[in-house]
Amino acid sequence: MYWIQRSRFAIFLCIILYMKSAAPAMAQTGGLAATPPMGWNSWNHFAGKIDDVTVRAQADAMVSSGMRDAGYIYINIDDTWEGERDAKGVIHPNSKFPDMKALADYVHGKGLKLGIYSSPGPQTCAKYEGSYGHEEQDAQTYAEWGIDYLKYDLCSFKKMMDQAGSPEAAHRTMLDAYTKMHRALQKTGRPIVFSLCQYGADAVWRWGESVGGNLWRTSGDITDKYSRMTEIGFSQAGLSRYAGPGHWNDPDMLEVGNGGMKPGEYRTHMSLWALLAAPLLAGNDLAKMTPETIALLTNREVIAIDQDSAGHQGDRVRAEGPLEIWARPLADGSKAVGLFNRFDWPMEMRLEFSEIGLTKRARVRDVWSAKDLGGMEGGYAAQVPGHGVVLLRISPE
Repeated sequence: MYWIQRSRFAIFLCIILYMKSAAPAMAQTGGLAATPPMGWNSWNHFAGKIDDVTVRAQADAMVSSGMRDAGYIYINIDDTWEGERDAKGVIHPNSKFPDMKALADYVHGKGLKLGIYSSPGPQTCAKYEGSYGHEEQDAQTYAEWGIDYLKYDLCSFKKMMDQAGSPEAAHRTMLDAYTKMHRALQKTGRPIVFSLCQYGADAVWRWGESVGGNLWRTSGDITDKYSRMTEIGFSQAGLSRYAGPGHWNDPDMLEVGNGGMKPGEYRTHMSLWALLAAPLLAGNDLAKMTPETIALLTNREVIAIDQDSAGHQGDRVRAEGPLEIWARPLADGSKAVGLFNRFDWPMEMRLEFSEIGLTKRARVRDVWSAKDLGGMEGGYAAQVPGHGVVLLRISPE
């Protein structure tokens, strides 16, 4: 009994120390996004063909498909919603979105949250109205509508950075722009997740948290191609130390279900994003999903890895030509491990448990197969499909 009491005290002490160490970061980012945000974004599938009716249909489908119950909660409207400003400078949505407040109420009524999009520049990427010179005004408008998430895309602000006179001045100009909107969002008193979108420029992972970002894009735009998805995903090596509760590296949205990749390639996509503690923002048409797509997006064990409470991003363990092993430490002491084969046909791969800091014997579970493989000595070997993955959860025995 004495040993149990001491163990409980030690666990309690670790929790207190962790909370103290995490407090400054969580305070800076508003206490939001304790785990990577999960939801949906309109751009990958609908681009500029997005409207009120479509957003409501996506919210309906997120509920009926089981995605909401699996953890997806944000319905995010990307570019092309913006209308004009009135005589007082207040932004209004265009005719595609007749009543943004009513739309937010509808989404909230589904147990979901609504996100929106803008730019620190005078125009968005699609040449609609940006927030330059209206930051506090726009933030207040978003809060009054009931917005819960803002994606803030650099776009036309790049011209202002180019006019700053030097790379150092351009960098400071960009930081000031993001800080200005962060403070404007804070001033509203409404909790709004702040997503920085500037394509990884100036090593954003080093400073994104300091300007109030809850997540920041670490790359250019993803496309629905295996080559582009893996180019982005595997380029995240070395960034794990910059992520944690309230502040996440964002390798861009999911393409699962858009049809450009094979099922095994989408499985690689989901596995890699989960190991990276990446935001899981679906980018497909939720109202027209196949059962296979739903199964990929709602796999509870994969989501549990992505949403692990410890908030440690995974990183590359080893690369051998097209074969890569990535691992992520989890809150219960186990390790999530991905064996990735980037070659076109199947290849044998082997993991030594010592490579991930475990003793010689460990218990292994195949996540996608939902199958316990039992205790193993020294390591684990598998035949990995071309462009495929074997995702494991390995626990010390």
